[in-house]
Amino acid sequence: MPVRLRMAMHGQRHNRIFHLVAINQRTRRDAKPMELLGIYDPALKLGDTHKTVKWSVDRIKYWLGVGALPSKSVVKLLERGGVLPPDSKYHPKVLGP
Repeated sequence: MPVRLRMAMHGQRHNRIFHLVAINQRTRRDAKPMELLGIYDPALKLGDTHKTVKWSVDRIKYWLGVGALPSKSVVKLLERGGVLPPDSKYHPKVLGP
């Protein structure tokens, strides 16, 4: 069963929250995941200067270690957060077109 790290979209229109999940890659976007790994809220709250990201780095590294492939958007998010190095083997330039 191929496992993928990807984003699941939740919340109301114009107020989306994204869950970082480990899920079977053949299931639909908002299907029940194997594990919830983090939450990304791109909306800026009043007075905030940064977007909110809460995740479990240990569990993300575990899933990457057992062969789960991250999506392009997850790779960008993990690189910005310092979980993956910028030249990791998951980077889109390394994977090819």
